[in-house]
Order: sequence, then C-alpha cells, then structure tokens
Amino acid sequence: MDSLKKEKQALINKLFLVIVDALSVALCSFLGLLMRFEMDVSHIPVPYMMAVERMVPAFIVITLLIFWAAKLYHTLWRFANSRELVGIVAAVAGSTIFTIIYSYFTYNAVPRSFFAIYFICLLICVCFTRYSTIIIRTLIESRNHGRHARNTMIIGAGEAGNMVMKELIMSNYLDARIKCFIDDDKHKQNNYIHGVKVVGGRDKIIESVKKYDINEIIIAMPSIGKKTTKEIVDICKDTNCDLKILPGVYQFVTGDLDLSMIRNVQIEDLLGRETVDVDVQSIMSYVSKKCILVTGGGGSIGSELCRQIAANHPRRLIILDIYENNAYDIQQELKQKYPHLDLIVLIGSVRNTNRVNSIFEQYRPEIVYHAAAHKHVPLMEDSPNEAIKNNVFGTYKVATAADRYGAKRFVLISTDKAVNPTNIMGASKRMCEMIVQSFNNRSDTDFVAVRFGNVLGSNGSVIPLFKKQIEAGGPVTVTHPDVVRYFMTIPEAVSLVLEAGATAKGGEIFVLDMGEPVRIDDLARNLIRLSGYTVGEDIEIEYTGLRPGEKLFEELLMNEEGLQQTANKMIYVGKPIEFDEDEFLRNLEKLYTYAYDETDQMKAMISKIVPTYHIRPEDKKRDALKLKRMVSVGDSEVSQYEPFRQSKTLKRDET
Repeated sequence: MDSLKKEKQALINKLFLVIVDALSVALCSFLGLLMRFEMDVSHIPVPYMMAVERMVPAFIVITLLIFWAAKLYHTLWRFANSRELVGIVAAVAGSTIFTIIYSYFTYNAVPRSFFAIYFICLLICVCFTRYSTIIIRTLIESRNHGRHARNTMIIGAGEAGNMVMKELIMSNYLDARIKCFIDDDKHKQNNYIHGVKVVGGRDKIIESVKKYDINEIIIAMPSIGKKTTKEIVDICKDTNCDLKILPGVYQFVTGDLDLSMIRNVQIEDLLGRETVDVDVQSIMSYVSKKCILVTGGGGSIGSELCRQIAANHPRRLIILDIYENNAYDIQQELKQKYPHLDLIVLIGSVRNTNRVNSIFEQYRPEIVYHAAAHKHVPLMEDSPNEAIKNNVFGTYKVATAADRYGAKRFVLISTDKAVNPTNIMGASKRMCEMIVQSFNNRSDTDFVAVRFGNVLGSNGSVIPLFKKQIEAGGPVTVTHPDVVRYFMTIPEAVSLVLEAGATAKGGEIFVLDMGEPVRIDDLARNLIRLSGYTVGEDIEIEYTGLRPGEKLFEELLMNEEGLQQTANKMIYVGKPIEFDEDEFLRNLEKLYTYAYDETDQMKAMISKIVPTYHIRPEDKKRDALKLKRMVSVGDSEVSQYEPFRQSKTLKRDET
C-alpha cells in the first residue's frame, strides 16, 4: 500500500510540473513581447501579438517534450545540485532555439530581442519551480530546529565536506545546523561553502567551538593519513563535543556516501597508525584450495583468522576449540557468509594427544595456525601449571602431530610478552617459540612463529574492561600511570600473520611492526572523553598498581635477536637465539611430569629452561606467602581428604 501511495504521489508531482511548465511557456511568450515594448500592451503591434498567439501551442508541446527528454520530470529536486542546474539551462536553451526556428519557417515575425527575453524568463520560472521546494524546506526546518538544533563544525572543506553538508541539509531525520568549516588549506580559508564560512585551519578549532557554541564535530577528510587524523582528533577530544568521522575515500570515489556511514570517533582513530598494506595475492595463492586447521579458532585472534582464511577460498577449513560457545558463534557466522565453504568445527583440547592425533590423521591439514593458548597474565600467575600444560605442551602436541602427519607449515601465534618475560604466560610463549625452532630443525614441516603485541577488542583487552567501567559510572582502573603497551587492531594483526605465513621458509620468528607504544593512562582518558564524559568530574581514574607478572613496557625483540625487514615494511624477521635443543627437549620431558604432579615450583623450573625469564622480586614474595598459606591449610586438612586423592595416572588423563 505504501509503495502504491508513493507511486501515485510521484505521478501527481510530475503532472503538476507539466502543467506549471506549460503555463510558464505561455506566460513567458507573452511576457517577452510585453517587456520588449516596455510593459505597455497598447504599444505591441497586432501582427506580433497574433504571431505569438499562433506559436504558443507549438512552443508548449515541443518544450514539454524537450524537458521530458532532459529528465526534468524524473529528478528528485530535493537533492538537486549544479548538475541539475546545467540540465535546466540546456533544456530552456533547446526550447528557445526551437522558438527561433519555428518562427522563421512559419513566417511568424517577432522582434529578435523577444527570444532573449523569453529564454531569461523561462529559465527563471523553471528554476523557481524546481528549487523553491529546497528553499521552502530549508526555511521550515530552520524554524523548527530552533534551539534544539545541533551546532555542527565540519573539518575538511573539500569535496567530502561539501557532500556531507548537502546530505545533512537534505536529510529529514537530522537536526544538524552547520556553523563553520575548518581546513588547513589557506586558499579555502575565509571563503564560503553554501553560505557557511571556512574560518581557518586546525588552530582555530578550539576558538571556533566556543564562538559558535559547537556541540558536534564531523571530520570529513577521508583521504588523509591516520597520523593526521590522530592529530586532529587529539585537538577535538578536549572540546567535549560529539566527535564523528567519515569512512574511507572509496565511498566518495564511488559516490556511495550515506549518512549512516558517519560513525563516532573510536579509540583506533587515536592510535595514529597508517592502514596496513597486505599482499592479498600472496595470501590467496597460499591459502586457496588447501586444508587449513586453526586451533583456538573461536577466540578473538583465531576467529578472525578463520574469517580471513574463509574469504580466500580454502579447500577445507577446520576449527578446533575447547570452548563450544565461541566455536558455535564463528561456525554460524561463516556458514551464513560462506554457504559453500567446507567447514569442519570440532570441540577438543590441544592438551589431549589422542584427540589431536585423530584430527590430523582424519583430515590431514596442510597448514596449521596454532592460536589456542591461555593469554591472561594475572590468571596464569596464579595457575602456572595450567599455563604450561596448555600453552607449552598444547603447542608441543599439535606440532608433533603436524610433523607426524605431513603438514606443510605450522604457524605459531606468539606475543611480545615472550621477550624478556616477567610472567609465566610470557615465559610459556617463549618456550613455544623454542619448540617451534627445535621442530623446524628436525622436520620437513616449516615451523614459524609470529609475534605481536596487544590487539584492540580481543578477549582480555583493556578496552572492553574500560567500556564496562565507564558504563557503570567508573572508576576506570589503570594499573600504573606510566605503563605502555603496543596496540594493533585484530584484522590488521591477522592479515599480517597470514602474509608472514605465506612468505615463511621455516624457522623464522616474524615480528609485526606495532607502531608507537601507547600509554594505557592516555588510552583510558581518551576513551572517557570519547564517551562524552569529563575525566575527574564524571568519571574518575583509579591507579591500582601493577598486577602480578606485569611490567611497565613490553618489547618485541630480545637484545640478542637481529632484525631484518621483509618485502612488507610492517613485517620483520628476528634472528632466533641459539640454544641446546637436545637439552631443551629433555627438560620438557621433566617439566611435563612436574606440571601434572602439580608442583609448586613451576616458576623456578621455568626460569632454568628460559634464561631470559626473570621473576620480579615482589612476585617472588607474593608466591612465597601464598605457598606458606597453602601448606598451612593442607596440613590441617590432609586426613580429611586423603581417601579421595587421585593417582598419578588419573592426573595425566590428558595423555
């Protein structure tokens, strides 16, 4: 019914314009004579008047046909711009030329100035009938907006800014009132766009916000780099205005701009990172038509690996995860987006030797991305044996299966916390890198590791925690005012992981360029501001002290490692540290036994295997107090629980 009503209304509008244009042609024809003779009807010669009367019906018919051909009845005039104006001029000019030709061949003599006056009058009439809707609508909306309108500043007085302004003006659903433009181009400054002044460069942002009472800022510069965007956002975030930003330049090249694309400024915009360039062709040729296994495929990194792999046409994608909810979510997402993908989703633990071997034996994956791991630093400090069982021996068992069943490549997802680790999680991942290095020297499979820092939005990331704390009204907890971390978005990191895996030859530790480190304190403050609150007034920041195992800064390379750039400037190769691999593998056997015997000396044992692992003094003290309490409780309850103690065989049920 709604569509029928709209069609009926559109037909009525077209018919109305046709009638108005017909009347305009007749009016302008007689007005041409009247103006030629100084608006005095008595001065108009009778032959001229009779000639015009004879020609008007033909003028009307031909003019309406010309207007129809020029699509003047098929245009949405509320969105009209200079292109439509050119069309109107051309159509009126066509009508005027016809009047000249028709007058000449029908011997209907009129003064030559008649045609010039007719052209001008008809052009004014047609423009008025088309553009009056815009003028009336603007006046009505200006009155309706009143005090409730959002005073908006647009940063960027180029084509994008012009398009945004027109979209905002034409939208029925927005109440933005454009007050000023900002642009660093001095040639644009002090000029006007649709009557709105370009007041100056970025140095005028703060001043103009106060002057024009701005409460919304839209950054309309899609082609500038991330660094420049960060600089501008850094200025704007101190204004307490709502910050919005446009999407990439592609939408403006294709003309597909929609106001829904204008999004709020996000924390990623404050990192100042340029867009990562990835060799998509090398990834596609590497992944396409291969059987690929992703362990931990339901996690934040693993699921993004699955998304990007699925987009590159693998022969089969196998997802292995111990947590069925995550696995189910990515399964449903991929099934909907890639209905023809050969997708296998399996539940199982990388700690279970028989399960891992059966998967490799049945599916024979050619490429393995090993993302399954415990990653939360403070939790692993309290459960070091679990970190070793899952991270170290999970990696060992998957690597063993990859070697045994002839996988072509094994890619370990590592972390910057593996460099000079101060926590058990980082030390466990360093051992994983050592496992990969050892296997590469003993296997036909290419074993490599890819190391990167924190990823925004991942499980355990500070960003989701900060957002929850802000939603709850604060306080936002930061461990230390000086703590810094490297950050990258999940899609960026995964794209680089895939490219590194595609170019690997075996044995490398790839290191991703994470850009400049970010102070977590700045991250928290920026997120509070971007959420529309004032730090110290609306939301407090509370410093809680470094958590167990944490350090102020993370490194991406050890001092002993060299650094070589690859073809991609964002990917480097670190030279692996040499170590006694035979002794390392013997130590792993002992460590396996101790881990499942639930030793309370795991950290001390790891420090002997990983020379770069150094336990912080405060953590040693904390562990000693914890052990003392455990021994005291254990002695008092030993008789109560002795009958239920498990045997060593049961402890090692994950064989």
